[in-house]
Amino acid sequence: MVNSAQEVLVEEKAVGQIPIRNLWFLLVYAWDLGAFAKAFAATVEASPDLPHLVVALFTGIVERRLRRNLSRHYVPRAEVLTRVRGRIDVFRTTIDRTLERGEIACRFEELSIDTPRNRFVRHALTQASTLKVDRALAARSRSLASHLAFAGVTGHRMTERDLRRESFARHDAEDRLMIELARLVVVLALPTQETGSRLLPSPHRDDVALRKIFERAVGRFYAHHLRSSDGWSVRPGEWLDWPQQAATPGLAALLPRMQTDIVIERSGRRLVIDTKFTGILTSNARGTDRLRSNYLYQLYAYLRSQADRGGAHAQADGLLLHPALNLHLDEAVTIQGHRIRFSTLDLMAPTAVIEARLLQLANDLAAPEPGTIA
Repeated sequence: MVNSAQEVLVEEKAVGQIPIRNLWFLLVYAWDLGAFAKAFAATVEASPDLPHLVVALFTGIVERRLRRNLSRHYVPRAEVLTRVRGRIDVFRTTIDRTLERGEIACRFEELSIDTPRNRFVRHALTQASTLKVDRALAARSRSLASHLAFAGVTGHRMTERDLRRESFARHDAEDRLMIELARLVVVLALPTQETGSRLLPSPHRDDVALRKIFERAVGRFYAHHLRSSDGWSVRPGEWLDWPQQAATPGLAALLPRMQTDIVIERSGRRLVIDTKFTGILTSNARGTDRLRSNYLYQLYAYLRSQADRGGAHAQADGLLLHPALNLHLDEAVTIQGHRIRFSTLDLMAPTAVIEARLLQLANDLAAPEPGTIA
């Protein structure tokens, strides 16, 4: 049940109140920073807020990569040369009449530092220098961006589609970490709303970044702690299909898709977790606290749309998990055979308490409902 009315939910104005140790806890799980925890301990302790922490971690990992040399990959090139290299571009050679000048158009691959991932890192470093961090950290970001430019990394901004084409091998662990932190820097630095027909309020950048961090951290926390050897199955981002009959030809392109945040299964029981980085309660016209109805409808659709599949889906449980500041709420109800739970995770609590709370929520999956006999 809810404690006093003076307690604060996580809202835009309250994001800055989250202790830096807990932001670090979320980042460790969200981006698998455990291997770098000791190296970054001083950085964490010295960081007053989220932008400073993220930029300090990002510039720190970039400096580590520069000391060990940035990754190089073969990139496609097309040039007009005086000798054949790679394959001859017959079309360009003919159209441009390069042979008359004693030259030939060629296509070849060249080992280069100017790779998509390094371009994105340079772009993110430039963006990092625009964030509200201290002057020394901003100057550090600009210096590293200039260093990459001097080394031959172009300033062309890469898109998410370009980055999705990148594949990371086992020896690329630090590169993967660097790119993920670069993504987070860009989220903090750039406006989040897209151009449209209406002007909408821009979400607070810290809030947008924390939403991504929170969702990812919870999923990876469970993937790390709930082992398959103990009978657990953890699947983040599971896509669900609507049970359809007699659908018209054009419906497939219009029907919204469903994707869960996290699905946990054990011993024939299924728990669908939906994380929301907003206050779990809202007020109606009379000022009375109510659960947010749209989130309930969304989770209900995840559960009921799959019930006909039988097995663990038939009576799957649901959990709406919201972060909060100094607030504890834990309520549940069974609707049409599905146990739905509404819970908060107090980000002001010690990290050990946060870990224990997350594990308790998962372990309760096998617990009997109130009023039943185990």
